[in-house]
Amino acid sequence: MQRIRLRYTKRGRLRFTSHRDFQRAFERALRRAEVPMAYSAGFTPHPKVSYANAAPTGTGSEAEYLEIQLTEARDPETLRTLLNESLPDGLDITDAVEARTSGLADRLQASVWEIRLDRVAPADAERAVAAFLEAETVEVERRTKNGMRTFDARAAVAHLEASAGRGDRPGDGGCAILRLVVRHLTPAVRPDDVLSGLRATADLAPPVPAAVTRLAQGLLDEESGTVTDPLAPDREAVQAAPPTAAELTAAVAAPEGSA
Repeated sequence: MQRIRLRYTKRGRLRFTSHRDFQRAFERALRRAEVPMAYSAGFTPHPKVSYANAAPTGTGSEAEYLEIQLTEARDPETLRTLLNESLPDGLDITDAVEARTSGLADRLQASVWEIRLDRVAPADAERAVAAFLEAETVEVERRTKNGMRTFDARAAVAHLEASAGRGDRPGDGGCAILRLVVRHLTPAVRPDDVLSGLRATADLAPPVPAAVTRLAQGLLDEESGTVTDPLAPDREAVQAAPPTAAELTAAVAAPEGSA
């Protein structure tokens, strides 16, 4: 049995798809690409796909991750190409690597988010960010399936800064860009929770909905505040290990003179 880890995106209108919608689209792509999936046991077998920390509905993402289990070995890059041919534009597989290590979910310690605030002056955003960071705690409320819940949004924020952006159209007014690094704690703190915290601490209320995109997720370097690639350990392990049967087969089948 072979395990392949994939990084994929949610772009454009596809950011409004729910996680369940993505699951259906991805499983259709697996069938169309004739991927030799391993299936669970029982009366209703399901393909063995493990999803890790999916972004909330309505947010874009450049860094979503999942893992699939195969009954036959396949070249990860070839598999990536076949799946992209079967997925709708906006749901794109950008990286694929054979899993040679354990604990992918454990390496997803933090996320880097970009929050675009149209018609918000950068100076106002900078003042709000300063007030948020100076606070020891910032309590926010969120409705859950068990009712309203209050929690601290400040503790999860490892880094937050504001900068000036460019408006989509002339005359739109100012545009502020927030760059945010959030630790994955329990309860999970989402970008909209941080926006609620900015409203609570500095009365920052964007006149139009914010555009939110996850840029990265992975291991958090607390000293530098950077988030590293969670697939790097697998990539390094693949390079250090002897070639697998699938890699040898692919090398033999490659056209003469190809790289």
